[in-house]
Amino acid sequence: MIESPAHPAYQNGYIDTRGQTAEPLPFSTVIIQGLATGGGLFVPQTIPQLTMAEILELAKHPYASQATFIYHCFGVDYPDAAIEVLMQASYGENFTAPEVAPLVEAAPQTFLLELMHGPTSAFKDMALQCLPHFFSVALQSSQDNAIPLHLILVATSGDTGPAAQQGFKDRPHTAVIVFYPKDGVSDIQKRQMTTLAGQNVGAVGVEGNFDDCQKAVKAIFDDPTFAATLSERGVRLSSANSINWGRLLPQVVYFVSAYARLAATGSLLPGDKIDVCVPTGNFGHILAAWYARQLGVPISHLYCASNDNHVLTDFLKTGVYDISDRPFKLTPSPSMDILVSSNLERLLFELNGRNPLLIRQWMADLASKGKFQVDSQTFAALQQVFCADWVSSEDSLSTIREVFRETGYLLEPHTAVAWKVAERLRPSTEQAVLITVTAHWVKFVEDVYRALNGLSPEQALPEEIASLTGSQLATMMQTEYKTGSLPAYLADLDKQPIRHKAISAKTDQAIRQAIIDWLDEHGY
Repeated sequence: MIESPAHPAYQNGYIDTRGQTAEPLPFSTVIIQGLATGGGLFVPQTIPQLTMAEILELAKHPYASQATFIYHCFGVDYPDAAIEVLMQASYGENFTAPEVAPLVEAAPQTFLLELMHGPTSAFKDMALQCLPHFFSVALQSSQDNAIPLHLILVATSGDTGPAAQQGFKDRPHTAVIVFYPKDGVSDIQKRQMTTLAGQNVGAVGVEGNFDDCQKAVKAIFDDPTFAATLSERGVRLSSANSINWGRLLPQVVYFVSAYARLAATGSLLPGDKIDVCVPTGNFGHILAAWYARQLGVPISHLYCASNDNHVLTDFLKTGVYDISDRPFKLTPSPSMDILVSSNLERLLFELNGRNPLLIRQWMADLASKGKFQVDSQTFAALQQVFCADWVSSEDSLSTIREVFRETGYLLEPHTAVAWKVAERLRPSTEQAVLITVTAHWVKFVEDVYRALNGLSPEQALPEEIASLTGSQLATMMQTEYKTGSLPAYLADLDKQPIRHKAISAKTDQAIRQAIIDWLDEHGY
C-alpha cells in the first residue's frame, strides 16, 4: 500500500452542482444516494493537488494500490487498509491483464490505454467492478442497511448495463435493473444483458433510444410520489450510471496511472505534457481525465471525439448546447449515440466558479427549450482545455480498416472515432497523445466486419454472415484475420437461455410500471 501523505485537501466532503444540499456529504453517503436532491450531481468540495513525485511513485505499485491512493486523496471516508482490500477485490483475477489497464504504443507517440480487460470487455468494468464493493460497505455502516432493498436503476447504451449487472449480481440488499434501447445495442451486448443469471438482476428493452432511457430514469429519481410507492415496498433507489460519483472516481484513477506508467517506462519524461483523446457520449469518461488534470497530471489538451450525434462538438466550439431540433442518429458507435450528456453539468459547475444558480438556469433552459448558452467566462475556460471534432460513421469504419492494415491493431468503432479525431487535432505527430480503448472489438463485431470488408454502415451483411450470432462471427473473424484471443465468455454466450425478456414503451409511466412488474415478480 502506498503511504498516504497528510494533506488538508484530503479531508473532503461532497457538494452538489445545483446547491440543493445544505451541507457537504461524505463519500459513503454520496455513493448510496447517487443523485442529489433537486437533480444535481455531487462533486468533491475540494480537488486535491499531487506533486510529480507522488504521481511517479504510483508506477512502482500494483493497480489496486494506485487506486487506493487516489481514493484517499479524494477524501473517501473508509480506512486506507479497508480501501486497499476492496481495491484488491475489484482489480484482481476478474481482469485478464496483470496491469489491469495495459498501455500499447500503436504508432509513434500514439498510446492506447486498453480499458477492455474486465469481465464484460468494456471500459465500464473499470468502475463497475469497483463501485459495488464500496456500495456494499457503505450500506453496512449506515442506517440505510435497514432498508430491505436498494434498487440500482441503470440507463445504458450497451456497455454500462452488462457491467452493472456483473458488478452487483448476487449482492445482498441490492438489485439492478438496466434499461437499454431495444434496437440500439449489438447482439453481444443484448445477450450479455438478457442472459445473465442472478436473482437480483433484470434487463428491460425500451422502444426508444438511449436518451429516452436516461430521461425516464432521471425523472424517476426526481419523483417523490414514486419514491413513496417504492418505500412502502421497502425499496430505495440508487444509480450506477456516471451521474453517481462512485462511478466516476474509478475512472480518474486510470488516467493518473497511465501517465505514471508512461513516465516510468521512458515513453515520457516526467513533466512532459500529453494530450488525451476520449470517445465521448455522456461526458463522464472525458470528465475523469479533466479531474486527473486538476490533480496535477500534465495533460495539455482534452480531445472530445464525437460521432454523427455531435452535440458536444458543436457546444465546445460555440458555447451553445442545442438539441431543440437535432435528430438522433444510430451509428456503429452506440455508446456515443447520446444527445443529453449528463456529466457536462459537473464540468460547467467547476468552470463557472461553482455557481449553482447558473447551473439551475442552464439545466432548466435545456429542459424547457432544448438548449442553453453558457456565459463568456465559462466558454473561455472550456476552450483553454478542450478541443473537439466529430467523425462520420463511414469514416469510423474506414479508420478501423486503415489502422488494422497499417499497425495490426484492431480498433472497435468508438476507439476508431477517437483515433481519427486525435489524428486531426494533434498539432504534430511528435505530440504525445493518449487514446482510450473503450471496448474489445467483439462487442461490435458486425460493424468491425463491415469495416474490414469495405462495407458501408448501412450496407446489409452477406446472408451467410447475417445468419451468424455475434459470438459465431467473432470466432470466424479470429481465424480469418488472426486477431488474437477472444473473451472467454464468448464460448458459451450463445448457449445461455434468455432470462430477461421484458420490453417497455419509452414513456415515464411505462418505465415505472416495468419496475413495479419486476418487483412483483421478485416478491417485493
